[in-house]
Amino acid sequence: LPPIEEYEKRLKEIWDNNWITNYGPLEREFHEKLKDFLDVKNIEFFVNGHASLEVAIKALGLTGEVITTPFTFASTTQAIINNGLTPVYADVDEEYYNLDPDNIEDLITDKTSAIIPVHVFGNPCDVDKIEKIAKRNDLKVIYDAAHAFNVKIDGNPIGSYGDISMFSFHATKVFNTIEGGALMYDDNDLTYKFRSIKNFGITPDNEEVEFLGVNAKMNEFEAAMGLINLEYVESAIAKRKIIYEKYLECLSNLEDQGRVKVLRPKDNVEYNYAYFTIKLNTFDEKDHLFNKLPEYNVYAKRYFYPPCNEFPAYDFEKNTPIAKNVSDTILSLPLYLDLTVEDVEKICKIIEIELK
Repeated sequence: LPPIEEYEKRLKEIWDNNWITNYGPLEREFHEKLKDFLDVKNIEFFVNGHASLEVAIKALGLTGEVITTPFTFASTTQAIINNGLTPVYADVDEEYYNLDPDNIEDLITDKTSAIIPVHVFGNPCDVDKIEKIAKRNDLKVIYDAAHAFNVKIDGNPIGSYGDISMFSFHATKVFNTIEGGALMYDDNDLTYKFRSIKNFGITPDNEEVEFLGVNAKMNEFEAAMGLINLEYVESAIAKRKIIYEKYLECLSNLEDQGRVKVLRPKDNVEYNYAYFTIKLNTFDEKDHLFNKLPEYNVYAKRYFYPPCNEFPAYDFEKNTPIAKNVSDTILSLPLYLDLTVEDVEKICKIIEIELK
């Protein structure tokens, strides 16, 4: 949360404008500032990241099957299914836990219309290989970039890859608008569709219902939070980096001993330090640590457990052994701005004790 005094000033503007939602002045200001900050061609805001992804799929008119990853949050799979499509799961790579391009082409059929990869923990997918596969097979690519705010590959903004990239501005993310989300894209023609579909399909020019739509507009309260947090996000990422590097230092002995594996960013990536994730050797070690840490008032997160193709709500093939192993053995440790380096030292000491 930013200083409450700054948010109150923006709230005063909302009251003065008497404009709460539907493309208000704060959203328009936020739109221009964030587009410049992230250096992307087009950006469109939504009430949350999940709604953004559902609208992206609708706007591209996808049909049939979509190849995606099982190692992701439930939203990715549900956005596909809610659009009447079938998710087809390719396994992930063992280094970064992203959709493995080498597993994609064998799954492509005449029903396949798109690939929806996920930049897991903010580490980018192999965008070059995925682009080549998509072009070769005439497929659309929508990146779930919920974790990847302000990430760059060789200096290029992560939002410039694929046909569309979806971002989440949920309160747990590096950058938040309380709730909120966005789509970033190059094709100017998509703007008309996005603005129509997220407003019940009502077109912005003649107010006719031209599309099957939803209600997914960002409101002025979200935009106000985004405007303020945008002023702090670079310093927030810098603080996160300090915490991240302290974890690396404190866990180096366990890593050298092969007791834990630390997920690191790629060399050519400007990272946002959204997560600090460790991989244990076995499910039992992960489970033990996950259950013991709360006794010390430390709470880790099991991302993503279980993988999406094991959800009881759906009956999918469970043929992704790497994703299953990763899901069974990783934990994301606490990483937030109020966490101190002394806290990190204590957490790592606890992990050392519990893994003996």
